[in-house]
Amino acid sequence: MADFETPEMKEVLSTPKLSRGATEHVSPYVAKPDHQEKLGFPGELVENFEEVAINKMGDLLGKYRGFRVFLDSCVKCGACTDKCHYYLGTTDAKNMPVARQDLLRSVYRRYFTFSGKYFPKLVGARDLTKEVLDEWHTYFHQCSQCRRCSVFCPYGIDTAEISMAAREILDSVGHGQKYCNEIIGKVFKIGNNLGLPEPALADTLEGLEEEIKDDTGVDVKLPLDQEGAEVLLITPSADFFAEPHIDGLIGYAKVFHAAGISWTMSSYASEAANFGMFIGSYENMRRISRRIRKAALDLGVKRIVFGECGHAWRVAYSFLNTLAGPWDFLDPKYPVPQHMLELTHSLIQEGKLNLDKSQNDHIKPTFHDSCNVARASRMGNKPGGQFEIPRAVIKSVCNNYVDMEPGTTHEATFCCGGGGGLLTDDLMEIRVKGALPRMEAYKKVVENNGVTNLVAICAICKAQFTKVMPYYGYGMDSIMSAHQLVSNAIVLPGQGEETAEPVEASEA
Repeated sequence: MADFETPEMKEVLSTPKLSRGATEHVSPYVAKPDHQEKLGFPGELVENFEEVAINKMGDLLGKYRGFRVFLDSCVKCGACTDKCHYYLGTTDAKNMPVARQDLLRSVYRRYFTFSGKYFPKLVGARDLTKEVLDEWHTYFHQCSQCRRCSVFCPYGIDTAEISMAAREILDSVGHGQKYCNEIIGKVFKIGNNLGLPEPALADTLEGLEEEIKDDTGVDVKLPLDQEGAEVLLITPSADFFAEPHIDGLIGYAKVFHAAGISWTMSSYASEAANFGMFIGSYENMRRISRRIRKAALDLGVKRIVFGECGHAWRVAYSFLNTLAGPWDFLDPKYPVPQHMLELTHSLIQEGKLNLDKSQNDHIKPTFHDSCNVARASRMGNKPGGQFEIPRAVIKSVCNNYVDMEPGTTHEATFCCGGGGGLLTDDLMEIRVKGALPRMEAYKKVVENNGVTNLVAICAICKAQFTKVMPYYGYGMDSIMSAHQLVSNAIVLPGQGEETAEPVEASEA
């Protein structure tokens, strides 16, 4: 049983009365030396942590102009106060974006501004102590880097950038987070977040091929390490083992098969997710992205397609060229990178997929705009494509789509509550409480419109909702992949055809 209370859902979203220290007891496990050292960080807290941390902050201020601007420009207007799902769910004052920023801003002022050096109390400046580091470790891991607050900030201050910087500073002094750093180490060693070696991955894909064959009667392949294929699919490793993720992977395979597109996955780069972004480490982001480049070169593919993963798409869309480019060895006819939904959408528009929408008539879905897709990327060739394309695909395979109310979708979407490196059991209280605003919006369309399922295009969102929806009275199977709906509706060439029994020679 949970040792915390699930917040009560209300009919109207309201700003709660703030409380101090409501979730100060919820902090993730500190990374062990092995987790740290594999990423190039000190194994344990260094003795001169103050000096190292301030030097690192100075380095980041010099590298990233926006970081300094965000720290200097806040006027405490309050526009962001009620925009964070963690504040709305926990009521903790330090989960207000402005207050969370000030945890780092106060140290910045002490060491990098004239007023902070000489009149610290007048400007709220403070020394960097072990207590401050622990406070950073707690509250900067109660931020999913969703960037919703930045949408409403009149100055565009991005709390996500400040959270990333704080985490990178923590890593630099040997005080990182176990969950993220352990996962990144698995990618470097094996190629994916789950630590699935090539034999286990191959066996999993063979099992899915058998499942599709049993269901449709069609031989649909999920190729691995197939040289000369046109497409390299980079998808989150959750797609290989968990519901509803694997149903999305089956949907990808059916789309490729129906369209006659040769494709493959790579055992060397079997992970779309890039947790290097969560810890603010450009170098670790780069190391993970370079694996994708190597896989594409080794397999001789013409284009790269990313599966359903929110932050993986953000890293790919925004940073892939600078992290691992140039990509001039790929076919210039296709965008680099391309999202699986873009590919499926174009095939639907071209009439290359045979779809039976009635196969989803038992489902009335709504769509959750994942933060890193909605606010940090786009799809297609025009602004807003990241909102239009997923909904267009869903409506093409489903008759009963319903949108959640404005103010909870598109660029104002609420976070699932588990992103940004928070998808770990030691932060379950934060995850459940952070999901409150999304659950309230979902509850409305369930009660008013008869919605049966929440559709997401992010592996973390799917894993998060699977775990937290039962706290709010909804089944684990309420969450679906977008390509799960595609999989239900697609009619494969040869599907449903009777196979004639072979005639014995004596009967001929």
